[in-house]
Amino acid sequence: MTIALDKKWIWDSWYVQDAGLWHGFFLQADKTLIDPDLRHLNVTQGHATSTDLVNWTHLGTTFGPQRDGAAWDDSTTWTGSVVRGDDGLWHLFYTGTRLSENSLYQRVGHATSTDLHNWTRVGDGLCLDLTGPAAAHYEKEHAVGHWHDRAMRDPWVMRDPRGNGWLMYFTARVPGVAEPNAGGAIGFATSPDLMTWTLQPPVFAGGFGQLEVPQVFQVGAHWYCLFCTSSQHWSGAYRRFNPESPVTGTHYLIADDPRARGACRPDRFWTVTSLVVATPRASSKR
Repeated sequence: MTIALDKKWIWDSWYVQDAGLWHGFFLQADKTLIDPDLRHLNVTQGHATSTDLVNWTHLGTTFGPQRDGAAWDDSTTWTGSVVRGDDGLWHLFYTGTRLSENSLYQRVGHATSTDLHNWTRVGDGLCLDLTGPAAAHYEKEHAVGHWHDRAMRDPWVMRDPRGNGWLMYFTARVPGVAEPNAGGAIGFATSPDLMTWTLQPPVFAGGFGQLEVPQVFQVGAHWYCLFCTSSQHWSGAYRRFNPESPVTGTHYLIADDPRARGACRPDRFWTVTSLVVATPRASSKR
């Protein structure tokens, strides 16, 4: 079996392993909402454990919005990732939105834990926003009528393979692009210690309206960035580049260096079944 809950919808998930035990974290919402489209604004994070990635023990809700009516993440706490720091703590990086902004402005939050279930926000939780010198490289304000939100979500954090701190990738958009579906980007930030983050220019932009839930890893000499997108969000330029019919599912980018700006290129894509089993198909160009 996979992670499943009879009374809840569950979707985006991320995983870590500790002492032979897998911890799965996922977005969840009650099916009493009836309409599944309402789940996004009525969301918490769930937690389950497994020794084999097949049989899971559900531990309930592990994290959710600050319900005080004034916090920057009082509306939603969406997709994130978990890493263990040099301080021995587990660090959760997550997407947050606030009610006063109609949940349209996304930012990255930070919480820590000793047991992977009980989380404490670092300060007020806010970790990174589209501010500072590099913000000019991003669609830092909501482009009303052009795109449906101010995108800064789905942080994926990993150690810098050069050994100098940490890297963060996230779903974002770039400004000044006439076609909405050509403005998607993989945002980028760096940190020496998981506590202080510096926004950097995106490592990739173009091809799609949004590149969601990026996950970066190395295979052989190359780095890969998985992301998901809808067939409706393929740009005109990418449709001309790729002769395949647009497909909703998991795609990937390739780079020789995970820090290289613009090094990634959307030269292959994966089609995905309902069970998240993918069949790779190479395009005609690289």
